[in-house]
Amino acid sequence: MPRADIDGIEIAYEVIGEGKPWTITPGGRYSKDDPGIRELGQALAAGGYSAIIWDRPNCGESDVSFRGPNESAVQADSLAGLLKHLDCGPAIIAAGSGGSRVSLLTAARHPEVARGLALWWISGGIYGLMTLGVYYCGGPLNAAWHGSMEDVAKLPELQEVQQRNPRNRDIILSQDRHEFIKMMEQWMGVYVPNPNEIVPGLTNDRVKEVLTMPALVFRSGESDLAHPRPTSEALAGVLPDSELVEPPWGDAEWNDRHTPEAQAEGLFAHWPMLAPQLLEWAAKRGI
Repeated sequence: MPRADIDGIEIAYEVIGEGKPWTITPGGRYSKDDPGIRELGQALAAGGYSAIIWDRPNCGESDVSFRGPNESAVQADSLAGLLKHLDCGPAIIAAGSGGSRVSLLTAARHPEVARGLALWWISGGIYGLMTLGVYYCGGPLNAAWHGSMEDVAKLPELQEVQQRNPRNRDIILSQDRHEFIKMMEQWMGVYVPNPNEIVPGLTNDRVKEVLTMPALVFRSGESDLAHPRPTSEALAGVLPDSELVEPPWGDAEWNDRHTPEAQAEGLFAHWPMLAPQLLEWAAKRGI
C-alpha cells in the first residue's frame, strides 16, 4: 500500500482510476479498507474520475499524531498535504460523518485543493457533539490521567492502528503523559457546542467567506441523533454555493447500520449508492 510522508506523518492511501480526482474520507476511527469506501471510489472511477481513499492520522495504517489545534484539523492538513504530494488537485472532497468535518476543514484551511464538496451524515447537535468529545478523547485522557502511556497503548480503540502500523506503539509511548492529557482536553474542548459553529472548529463566518466552491449536501435522516437533520440543513444554508438533496437510502439508515446484521455488512456498505447522484451533480456543475 502506498504511503506518503506528510509533515512527518506517514499517510496510507490508494488511488483508484484515472481522471480528475475525488477524495473519500470515512468517519469515526474507520479505515479506507472498511466495506463501501473502496467500492464508492470504484464507482466514481467508472464514471471517468480518479478516487483517492486514505487513512487519516490515528486510523488504519497511517501514523498516529497528537499535535495541532484539534484532531480534525490535523487530519485536514494531512489530506491537503496528500493532494499536493500527489500533485493531482484540486479535488472534489467527499465524505460522511467525521469525514465530512475533516473535508470542510480541509477546504477551509486549504481552499486551493478543493474544487467541490460532497457531504453526508454531518455530525452536530448538543448530544452528537458532546458524545464525540468523549468518543475520540475520553478514553485516552482517562487512561493517561489514571495511569501511563502504556495504559493508553492498551486501549481497544488504539489496537488496530498498532497492529496495522507497528511504529504507532512507539509514537504513543513516546508522548509526555502530562502534555498528552493537555492535548486530549484541548481536542475535547473543540466539541463543546458553539452557536457560531455549525461544524466544530470552523466558524460560520469562515464557511461563508472561504467555502465558495460548489457543495452538495445530503439531508440527514430525521431519526438520526448523531447527525441531526437541522445540522445538515443549517450547513447547506450557510455554504454560499450549495445544493441540499435527499440521500438514496431511507430515513433510518444510520440507525439501521447499527443492527447486528448491518454491522456485519459494514457501516459504510451503502455509500456506493451515492455514486449516481455524485456523478450527476459533478457533471451538471462541470467539475
